Amino acid sequence: MPTMLIDDPLGITCVFSDGSRAEFPLDGLPNPRLARDLATSLVELIHPHGTADSAGTVNHYVQALRQMVRTLAERGFTGPAAQLRRGQMAEFWMGSTGPREACTRAMVKGLDQVGGTLAEGVLELAAGRPYNRQPNHRTLPPYPEAEWQRLTEVCRTLVEDSYATHRRALSEAARGRHPGPGAWTAANVRWLLARVGPVTAARFGGELGCTEEAVWQRGGFLQASADLFPTHNTMIAYRLLFGIYSGIVPDGIDDLVTDDIDWAGDATVLLSYIKGRTAAESLNLPRRAVRLLEQWLSHSSLLRSFTRPPDQQRLWLALSRPGHFAVTTGTGARVAVQRWVVRHQVLGADGLPLKVHRSRIRTTHEAMRDKSTWTGSGRATVDPNHTPSVEGDHYLTATTPAQQRAVETVIEDAQHDMLRRSHPPTVITEEDAATLASGYPQLLAAMELDDAAIAELIGGRRDVFTAACGDQLSGLHGPKGKPCPARPWVCLLCPLAVFAPRHAVNLLRLKAFFSRQWQQLPAAQFMAVFGPYATRIQQVLDRFDPAVLAAAATHLADRDEELPLRPEEMTA
Repeated sequence: MPTMLIDDPLGITCVFSDGSRAEFPLDGLPNPRLARDLATSLVELIHPHGTADSAGTVNHYVQALRQMVRTLAERGFTGPAAQLRRGQMAEFWMGSTGPREACTRAMVKGLDQVGGTLAEGVLELAAGRPYNRQPNHRTLPPYPEAEWQRLTEVCRTLVEDSYATHRRALSEAARGRHPGPGAWTAANVRWLLARVGPVTAARFGGELGCTEEAVWQRGGFLQASADLFPTHNTMIAYRLLFGIYSGIVPDGIDDLVTDDIDWAGDATVLLSYIKGRTAAESLNLPRRAVRLLEQWLSHSSLLRSFTRPPDQQRLWLALSRPGHFAVTTGTGARVAVQRWVVRHQVLGADGLPLKVHRSRIRTTHEAMRDKSTWTGSGRATVDPNHTPSVEGDHYLTATTPAQQRAVETVIEDAQHDMLRRSHPPTVITEEDAATLASGYPQLLAAMELDDAAIAELIGGRRDVFTAACGDQLSGLHGPKGKPCPARPWVCLLCPLAVFAPRHAVNLLRLKAFFSRQWQQLPAAQFMAVFGPYATRIQQVLDRFDPAVLAAAATHLADRDEELPLRPEEMTA
């Protein structure tokens, strides 16, 4: 079992989704009974039962648990969780910090879920409004297009120039020879460095039988090292550009190893990574990201050949600076990135050095998809790795103008659809114009029908399969001026549909079709596709005379051939 409670000594052992393990001792606390109750609840909050899926997150809960047990013990409480009183919990939470209050509230509420006993009012208090407000972490908006373009251009230029220099250095090294007496040339220095690796000047001089000072005096050593082996400065440009191209979360980029790369042909890569707040995820890399990844592996291959086996597996590998063997895998620390920004004069719209937030790069990548992957519909594609709430909180609240218009269009369409569905069906039991005009004046006004059109509606010359249509060219479900392409059941919720007794046979056939679909589809799928129409059809049929329905039922064969269906809509 990935997460277990250990009684002797009291503690929790965890195995997280990325395979890492952690143990958290809870012995030595002044109230073992309360500690065990809270630990039992905490187990349910940790992977795979709950959302806590890293040692750091679990440690926050453990520290909050320890503080709660110790604080209550200092106030004289030595019993189990069942003896906690509402006043004691309110006093503790009011004197605690926001994060500690949130963690302990979650554990108290979890006690109820695992079958623990709580005194009256304690669970209600735990589920109520917190006393300490959590910091409001405002989502960073996307970068303005000018700043985004500037950052991309600087990264791309540095990456391309450094790789071209690296290729030239390899070519020179291939033509060189040992830089012995009288043979100190740039090509020969590169030749020796390519064979001994990214050594220091002292070590390089030892290979030649000269001093470190002699190496510096002859010159060219630092430049040769920088050309052959990628430095931390170059690696930052690669990593930022990889985030711009792929949109992977920063912590996922940081922890990549070479085994995460699954090549599926020359131009396709399935990249697996760990998203720290959730779990393992994977992504089919865009073509530009694939090419950049290929280039980085080529750029770092010489350096990788001189590193220790554990470091060789790290994707991001570079020298801390030229002429030093100190290899860094880097964590993308903000200080290092900002130094890189200042060094390469990446300026914002205000003329000051651009503040680079790697999470903001991901947000901008998502916001910019409307310019690269939308196909004329103006609708955004939801990231399959996100829940709808995350997509809304992090991306729909921080949009480009084009994306904002798309969101507003979606909302307007949904509101219009809800209004249409709220209107009662138009059912006439006596097929004459007077009945229609007196019963549905608002309908006729909305349709803008003249006497001739009303006569056609009543007489059956505007019939479709399940109803009479006020205007098939209205463009309500398709292009305006073209015949309506809607399926037969869509008429049930259309405001232009008028149902008469002559439609009873087809309505019953459609109801039988819904019954057959219900038998072969999962309930959730049926309700998503046919649910609203199945509800409305019964409302329409209830308005007809029972004798009309009984007569119509005699013409029912309960077969798909009775309806104008497409092949994929047939029942099994």
